[in-house]
Amino acid sequence: MQWYLAVLKRYAKFSGRARRKEYWMFALFNFIFSFVAIILDHVLGLTAIDTGYGMEYGYLFLLYGLFILIPSFSVSFRRLHDQNKSGAWILINLIPFVGTIWYLVLMLLSGTAGSNKYGEDQKALESGRNNVQNDLGA
Repeated sequence: MQWYLAVLKRYAKFSGRARRKEYWMFALFNFIFSFVAIILDHVLGLTAIDTGYGMEYGYLFLLYGLFILIPSFSVSFRRLHDQNKSGAWILINLIPFVGTIWYLVLMLLSGTAGSNKYGEDQKALESGRNNVQNDLGA
């Protein structure tokens, strides 16, 4: 949950880098909260949008989607920055099917080791902090 909250705290920060763990933990909690919102919409009778594919969405899901839109873009941009790529690579999603697969692969790839033009390597910084704490006996 801390990873999800960390992304929300930096909801409009499009600079810097985001580790894979930060991105995927955020994605996991997004999935869980979206699923809960859909169930609540059905239980409370708030469904309003029929997709025509046997799936209906409601107002809670819509509100959650609007709430999470900017933080989702933000963490995606920072995840791309971790690989020393421009945030504009998010537009690869506009290519049907192939673009989505390509984007998922990009999100799964490891980031650039060491500093890049978007900032310090967060994984190395966290690893360094843990080593110092272990050396100090904390």
